[in-house]
Amino acid sequence: VQLQASGGGLVQAGGSLRLSCAASGRTFRSYVMGWFRQAPGKEREFVAAISGSVGNILYADSVKGRFTISRDNAKNTVYLQMNSLKPEDTAVYYCAASKAMVVLATPTGYDDWGQGTQVTVSS
Repeated sequence: VQLQASGGGLVQAGGSLRLSCAASGRTFRSYVMGWFRQAPGKEREFVAAISGSVGNILYADSVKGRFTISRDNAKNTVYLQMNSLKPEDTAVYYCAASKAMVVLATPTGYDDWGQGTQVTVSS
């Protein structure tokens, strides 16, 4: 599946952004979808993931209560609503698709990746 992420930008601390990831293909609802992020000099880290149709969701502790992942299978799109943003949320955000049967937090479990969208939070 091909993925196209969008919605990044520059925002002040405390602000909000909504990322979108549009997917190609007819089997979108069968994929677990995840969001990851990578800051300069750091490893790629898990942010959130959502299962295909049942709606099982997993969040990293660092974003729990501030970020919300959702998907619209009719539009082949997964979203990441980010509220109460902090400077430490600054990173390139990537969406990814997995054929696994359960939600995963490890990058190696994902088969396809989008190109990334930059999120910068100023203090």
